[in-house]
Amino acid sequence: MAKQKISLSDFSFQFAGFGHYNVTYRSPVTGEKWQKSTHDMPLIDCTKNAEKPKIVDLERLKAMCKA
Repeated sequence: MAKQKISLSDFSFQFAGFGHYNVTYRSPVTGEKWQKSTHDMPLIDCTKNAEKPKIVDLERLKAMCKA
């Protein structure tokens, strides 16, 4: 089975106050979810707010959610 490519659609973002977001990652394979609150706005900017987010940034966001 080929490894599925991560995409921005695997994440949902909920604004949680000034400089904070609740980020949920949903595995496209298992459907399992992980959620984390973050104030790492540079990471939010290069993923959620980017026109075309880089895979490496999406992987960082995924790792943050699963930590």
